[in-house]
Amino acid sequence: MTADLDRLLAGVGAVLLDFDGPVCSVFAGYPAPQVAAELVDVLRRRRVDVPPDLASEPDPLEVLRRTGAAGDHRITRAVEDALCAAERRAVETAEPTPYAREVIVAARQAGVSVAVVSNNSAGAVTAYLAAHRLAGYVSPVVGRAYADPARMKPSPDPILQAVHVLREKPGRCVLVGDSLSDIEGARAAGVREIGYANRPQKVGAFRAAGVDVVVTSMGTIAEGLINLSGSGDQFA
Repeated sequence: MTADLDRLLAGVGAVLLDFDGPVCSVFAGYPAPQVAAELVDVLRRRRVDVPPDLASEPDPLEVLRRTGAAGDHRITRAVEDALCAAERRAVETAEPTPYAREVIVAARQAGVSVAVVSNNSAGAVTAYLAAHRLAGYVSPVVGRAYADPARMKPSPDPILQAVHVLREKPGRCVLVGDSLSDIEGARAAGVREIGYANRPQKVGAFRAAGVDVVVTSMGTIAEGLINLSGSGDQFA
């Protein structure tokens, strides 16, 4: 696996990081099911008929996605605004992913650009990076298109937007993601893939999907980038 990772990294000019997972656990201190329930309350206050399966949905992004699919843009904007505000609160207590900082710093030391491509709002991502002294290492930050959840990953749109800003060819970029939707979006955009299996069951799912490289620690990617720069430090 290390040899495969080294070969992949040797051919890329930019690392695109998903945010929730590879960089931090966004809702570690403000649980995602609580946020989802608050978004459902937004719907109810606007007299939207909420079906039972949506009322019990634990993923706030899925609440937004289903709201958008219903086609009432006014309601979608209300849910979007509430989610953006919740994400800004959530990143204040987000838990950094081990070795995520090392990945970002090592990439830049190796001359590799770093971007974040997230289904979370750009404002939340930017606030987190600033609070953790990482803003100077990451550009661009491509977040969720405002009140247009159909453009979230697995749509390739945000990935291609980052590639365009970076002025790189898609084939010289790699996306690090912790979900199959990240992988699907990467493939649609023509970029390489690293599956970050932050739960054991994800290893088999990523391998079954034929992901280019699968890692269980961001430290493995950091080590690969350090090898690329010729520094010699090691991460567990």
